[in-house]
Amino acid sequence: MTRRARIRGYGSAALLVLAGAVGAAVIGGGLGQILALALIGLGFVTATSLIFLEVGLSEDRDRAREEAAARARAGREGAARGAARVTRPRPGRPRLDRSRGRRRRLD
Repeated sequence: MTRRARIRGYGSAALLVLAGAVGAAVIGGGLGQILALALIGLGFVTATSLIFLEVGLSEDRDRAREEAAARARAGREGAARGAARVTRPRPGRPRLDRSRGRRRRLD
């Protein structure tokens, strides 16, 4: 998230909270309270969502950095071993008999 987008997002959340507070002070009665509740709540939800977005983006950056380091490390190790690497076939998993429609045997 760029600096400009971050300022715009958090600024709009703060603006919603401020508009709700001003609306509650200016508009009296039940309408002012409902408007304040809606705007302030929306502002706080927006700010909380942006915080979670920031955390998620930072985790993605960390994961990408770790993967790049692992690829570089694997490339260095692969070049050090050379092309003479021998691969052995993996043993297959044992296949179990199908028991659908049969009674279970307790041997």
